[in-house]
This record gives sequence, C-alpha cells and structure tokens, in this order.
Amino acid sequence: MTSSDAELARLLSDARDWADQDPDPATATALTELIRLTDAGVPAARQELADSFSGTLQFGTAGLRAALGPGPNRMNRSVVRRAAAGFTAFLTHAVEQASPGTRPRAVVGFDARYNSDIFAEETAAILTAAGVETFLMPAALPTPLLAYAVRALECDGGVMVTASHNPPQDNGYKVYLGRHAVEESGRGAQIVAPYDALIAAKIDAVDTVESVILAADGWTVLEPSVAADYEAAVAALAAPEHFPARDLKIVLTPMHGVGGETAAAVLNAAGFADVTLVAEQAQPDPDFPTVNFPNPEEPGALDLALETAARVDADIVIANDPDADRAAVAAKDPATGAWRMLRGDEVGALLGAHIVARQAAGGSDGSDGVFANSIVSSRLLARIAAAAGYAHEETLTGFKWIARVPGLVYGYEEALGYCVAPSLVRDKDGISAAVLIAELAAAAKAAGKTIFDTLDELYLVHGLHASDQLSIRVADLGLLDAMMNRLRVSPPESFGGSAVETVTDLAEGSENLPPTEGLLYVAKDLSRVIIRPSGTEPKLKCYLEVIRSVGSAAELPAARTEARAALDSVLADVREALGL
Repeated sequence: MTSSDAELARLLSDARDWADQDPDPATATALTELIRLTDAGVPAARQELADSFSGTLQFGTAGLRAALGPGPNRMNRSVVRRAAAGFTAFLTHAVEQASPGTRPRAVVGFDARYNSDIFAEETAAILTAAGVETFLMPAALPTPLLAYAVRALECDGGVMVTASHNPPQDNGYKVYLGRHAVEESGRGAQIVAPYDALIAAKIDAVDTVESVILAADGWTVLEPSVAADYEAAVAALAAPEHFPARDLKIVLTPMHGVGGETAAAVLNAAGFADVTLVAEQAQPDPDFPTVNFPNPEEPGALDLALETAARVDADIVIANDPDADRAAVAAKDPATGAWRMLRGDEVGALLGAHIVARQAAGGSDGSDGVFANSIVSSRLLARIAAAAGYAHEETLTGFKWIARVPGLVYGYEEALGYCVAPSLVRDKDGISAAVLIAELAAAAKAAGKTIFDTLDELYLVHGLHASDQLSIRVADLGLLDAMMNRLRVSPPESFGGSAVETVTDLAEGSENLPPTEGLLYVAKDLSRVIIRPSGTEPKLKCYLEVIRSVGSAAELPAARTEARAALDSVLADVREALGL
C-alpha cells in the first residue's frame, strides 16, 4: 500500500467513525455520500472530505467560525456540542472560583443563519444540564441585543450563534463573559486571552460527543420584552434637548439580516419617523440572495439601498450587517453630486466629534472619559479627543479590546464598528450607532449643511486624514505567512516616495499592546501602513493613511487630490512589497 493509499484509508475510516457518531441526520447523510463519492474516485469529493477532516476547528478569541458541514473542521452539531460543553465547564469553574456556591447564569442568542437556532437551543440544553441558570433569546435577534442581555440580566456568560457578515455557507459561535467570570473591564465584552485558551482547553478535554449531556428542558425562553427593553434603552440615547432636529429621510437596510425590525423601531422611537426599509432586503434570509457577500464593505452590497435612496430622495442611507453589530453610512457627496458610502474612519470621526458635542452640551469637560480606536483605524480620533480634553487609547483590532478600555466613552474601528454607549452594550452596536448617526445628520441638515461639510470642518481643524485599504483574499492560508515573511526578510524602505522612519513588528508586543501578527510602518511625511492577516477571514489586510494640513476651505479640493494621489502611490508600493 502506498502512502497515498494509506492516507486515503485513514481519511475514510475517520469519516465513517464521525458519520456513525453524528447526532445530526442531515450532516451524517451528507458525509456518507461524500465518503461514497471519495471511495468512487471523485477528486472534488476527496478534496472536500480531506479539508473537512484536515484538523479540528480551533476556538480562539473570535470563538468559532467556519463553513457548515460534517467533520471536525466545519460548523455542525458535533462541533458545537463540544464547544458548548467546554464553555460550560469553564464557566462553572470560573464562577465557583470567584464566588463559591453561586449558581452561574448564561444567556444564548442566535441570528437567522442556517442552524443558528439549533446550535443555540443545544447550547442552552448543555448549559442547563450542568446546572447553569440559562436564558434563551425568544427569536433570531441582533448580536448587540445579546451583548446587552449579558449585562442587563447579570449573566456570567453569553453565547451568540452568528457568522456576522460572512458568506451564507458559514456560521459561528461567539462568546461573552460577565459578572463573576471575568474582571470588571471585560464584563459584557467578547473574550480575550487567556480566556480563549482556557475555554479551548476545556473543549479539548471533552471526551466524546456522546458523553455531552443535554437537558430536555429547564432553560428559560425570554419574553419578547427583552428586545423592547433594549429598544427603549437605545432610543433614549437620543438627546432632543440638545439636538432637536428630526427632519431626516432615512433609507435603512438590514441586508437580509436580523436587525431591520429592531433598528427601525429604535429610530422611530428616537423621533426619526421617515424611515424606509429596502424592501428586497428587509426580511431575514440565510441565503442573502441580493448580495454577493452580506457585508456593507463589499462592492455592490449597497446598490439596492442607494437605488431606493435615489427613488425616495433620501438624505442618508444606513446599512447594518446581518447581525446588526456594524453600521455603514452613505450620503450624496456635494462635491460630485453622487451617492457614496463613507469610510469607517469618516463615520468614526463624525461620531467622535458628535459625542464630544453631546458631552459638552451635558456639561462634561472630558476629564472623566476615554476615547479609543483600534490601531488600524485613523489617527484623527486621537486629535479630536485631545482637542476636547479627553484621553485617548489605541488598542488591538477588535471590540474585545476596545470594549475593555477603562473609562470608555466612545470607541470605534474602521471596519464599520462603533460603540457609542458602553454602559448598555460593551461591544460594537450598529443600532445605537444608527441613532447617533441620524442625530448628527439631522443636526447638519438643520444648519444647512451635509455630513460631508461636517467632515470638512474637522479636517480644517485637525488636518485631512485620508485612508484606504487593500484586502487580498487567499485560498491557502499558508500564503498569508509567506507574504508576512517576505516583508520581514525584505522590508520596504519607502512608501509613496517618503522614507520609512519607524517599523514596528506588532508580533513583539509593547508596553501598551499585546503581541499580534502584523507590521506597522510610519514614513517621514506621517504616512502610515499597517499590514496584518485578518482574524476572521482568509485575507491579508493592508491599512493606509496619509495626513495633509489644510489652511482654509479653499485648499480642501487640492488637498483631497494630493491625498488621493499619495494613497495611490502608497498602494503601488505596498503591492510591490508583497510581490503582487
């Protein structure tokens, strides 16, 4: 027998064993057919089977996220049962250590993707069987609502079954900690190290899927009032006493996700009565039929929303991703007369400045709050915060880090994530962000301006900050390591004609940042380039920013042209450095 034959025999044996133990008849049947086709010599079947059994899906700070299907490298009931059992073991141990004799509490939520409800109910059954007081969301609801419930219900842990903005074939498992299970700054936030490793170790210690006990009942299905409580709390963020304008025509799309009803209700309750939902994308649909990727950042994702906006003569478009933890904004740019989506950094700056204005209107001088954004986001927020007297912190990418900043008043990351109310939701929240976006846009309109005019005012004070991105999707994850190694072996000497002055290997960590894979370059002209692998998708992501001083409004058009040219030059240098 050749090594190839032996490898195939092992693969088929492992697959048959998995099929025999699979608690889900659907994936067991699919796997049996895959085995048959592989045994018959069909190359595509063998490749799919080999990938499904190429390893065990690893639990990390992003939890689990992968394509649905049979096998240890896919999202399925077997993998989820093991994950739930491991998380349960971690949670019960952590609570017993922190508060002996206390019964742990957990809440489980889910979106409208395929199998999300099944994964959530089985998680609730496993938690309940272990003695955890368990709450299950009453329906497919947004991720921010789960994060809200962890704190509002004083839970020790939370699980959200979602793959956020991933393709339709994916699903995921996101974990939050609260009350007794984590330090104060992390209560209600997603997990970070070392909790990911501690949970992963408990998952690895699960003997077999058959050994996992599921209760037949005993958990509490929450009343729909949990959603109403969230909606009321978020709507109350509006500050009509300081920003009374509500004349704003909004087009809203949940992008086939679970946020449409909640977001529309919140906006209406906050006083924004003229909200038009994009009809084709208003209802949850796990196939996401009108978009190639259900991600507002992807080209074409907002086409239907922009068509609707043009038809109803809207002032602004707000788009949530499918689990509604992110928000995208589009408006008609007066410089071109065309609708365009704002970059996450542009919205992040607008919200930052608006929160400064809200705080000042309420009598705050900034001495008691901190603004934060991820290291890959624009440096403009730091300047806005400093000018208003607020402290500012940079964090690693991800709201699991931003949400933990002590004294946080506002935080954002360029990937359309905004935390405008940390006391309610210690995570990114596209619905609460939508309320403040509408408020600032209505205030600008009432003053005879657009949000682009408001941005220009920020640039005149703090400098024009222009950013761009390059994302390289790969089929082989090994290519990401190869590209990062190339940069370390042959580091670029300049970007956009400006010499690189500082290079920071983020993998080494620093006094302020834990280690993470990535490289940061700052050139003499303050151009900045950060290159890192994505934490949730098979992509290499490159973040570019250039800064130009602007003396007057008349200089802005030329400064924009110069900044765009500089970004294009930096982009070309990044591509060359990566060997593209």
